[in-house]
Amino acid sequence: MRKLIEKNLNGKKILILFVLTSIIYTIMLAVSIPKVMSYSNGMKILDMIPSGYDITYVNSLLNMLGEKGRSVYLFNQIPIDMFYPFFFGITYSFIFAYFLKKINRLESKLVYFSFLPLFAGFFDYMENIGIIILLNNYPNYSELMVKTTNAFSILKSSFTTIFFISLILLLVVFGINKLGLKIKMNK
Repeated sequence: MRKLIEKNLNGKKILILFVLTSIIYTIMLAVSIPKVMSYSNGMKILDMIPSGYDITYVNSLLNMLGEKGRSVYLFNQIPIDMFYPFFFGITYSFIFAYFLKKINRLESKLVYFSFLPLFAGFFDYMENIGIIILLNNYPNYSELMVKTTNAFSILKSSFTTIFFISLILLLVVFGINKLGLKIKMNK
């Protein structure tokens, strides 16, 4: 995996991936998520609750969405969200590694932080599969299924948060190095 990342640290390629990832995310935020939420009476959809949810919330949301809203969630939002985790994982993994290379730390243990977006993407897929199961089995899904999907949602959010904090710190170090100040980082 490390070799694959190193092989693809081309600024132009990463920029193209970043633009594609941003387009997909913008479509979800501007089109598909608002479309689903138009049926939810202000309730957030499961994908957008980083702190998690319980069976009571899921029951209320899926009931509020109604048959039409659940269909929009399943056939409009989820298909777009099946592309996003892949692009997010690859793009941000490359971005982190790219900046590590810029500060001459690609060969350090810090490279493992570049795997965080891949884990976030994996858990996003698992969350999506859980949501598909919940939508397809409404109202006859188990509390265990809700708890499992919730765990994937929290793991996705946790890995994403840890990654972005790490990326911000890396960009600060990169910026300081660019200004001519050197910060010693452990290899």
